[in-house]
Amino acid sequence: MNRKKPENIIGELSGSIGDLGTFLPYVIGAITIGGMDATGVLFTFGIMYIVTGWYYRIPIPVQPMKVIGAAILVHHLSAGEVAAAGILMGITLLFLAMSGLVEKLARLTPESVTAGIQVGLGISLAILGVNFIRDDLLLGLIVVIGMFFLFSFRKLPVAIIAVVGGTLLAFLIHPELNFPRLAIGFHLPHLVFPEWKDFGRGFTLGYLPQLPLTLTNSVLVTAALAHNLFPDKSSRVNEKNLCISLGLGNLIAVPLGGFVMCHGSGGLAAHHRFGARTGLSVIMIGVFLLLTAVILGPSGVDLLGVIPRAVLGGLLFFSGIDLIKSGEFREKGNSRYAFIITVVLCVAVNPAVGFIAGIALLYLLNKGWGKI
Repeated sequence: MNRKKPENIIGELSGSIGDLGTFLPYVIGAITIGGMDATGVLFTFGIMYIVTGWYYRIPIPVQPMKVIGAAILVHHLSAGEVAAAGILMGITLLFLAMSGLVEKLARLTPESVTAGIQVGLGISLAILGVNFIRDDLLLGLIVVIGMFFLFSFRKLPVAIIAVVGGTLLAFLIHPELNFPRLAIGFHLPHLVFPEWKDFGRGFTLGYLPQLPLTLTNSVLVTAALAHNLFPDKSSRVNEKNLCISLGLGNLIAVPLGGFVMCHGSGGLAAHHRFGARTGLSVIMIGVFLLLTAVILGPSGVDLLGVIPRAVLGGLLFFSGIDLIKSGEFREKGNSRYAFIITVVLCVAVNPAVGFIAGIALLYLLNKGWGKI
């Protein structure tokens, strides 16, 4: 076996933090606003990252489920209600995998719709990145412009330079900022079991709106993008396996106080964009999160919160651009119209609506029941 060149290890390390722009805001919100236990959240994400990197051998991401993350902020879901949503999601994903329904769904989904969701998600990520940059416009512009020029040097760990350099620059621009005090100790997760009453809001506000997004982005589009970016190394990345890893991961993580997890095409694009080419990258971030949970416990989220949103916005912006590039669709005719409608509705509403509308439009056009 050939040894990895040092620059490849550096690339894996840089790629390992490429998805922090998506990861950190939802995790910090779940802990600080939702009252979830930082040790349990970081510990279970760390374990899931390590197992995912070991099994898939490529940088398949592990992300917080965004709709449920938003529900915590908007509807103030409790830790028990989040756990209930996670249990329901885990059972559903395992059922879809074992029954073969997810594979049938993948076969029935036109390429134009999958590509449309991918491009729509890329646009949404880039817009979110811009919104983060606007939080601290000067810092954000410096980071984005700096990254733009740094990408010309292929061997540079751009994500590491952006995160470390941008964070240090934030302390220079804003001298009122203080580095948090970290309490070192030994911490383990606490068991969390939802009560029956938690399943009501967990089902209606968490599980139901999240499921379509998980099936489209975390399963269908992630599998398609993995085969596009890693055609020779992605044999294990299929719809069934993604459902199994998410199903088992959530059913194991939730009782340990973990947040509901998903994969995601945006995260895969981010890891790849900043240098990740193997599962080692996500194992690296997994080990970091695991050690942060065990050694720092609740103060671990204070350490992660030091990274400014404007810096995370730079990571998100370029990840979104990469996702758009990877979803290019060149077919003409009815498929092109389905692609366009899917992109528009994915950005304007959500990927689930774009998915349904794209398939329906293509079916109607192919039947000759309408014309654009």
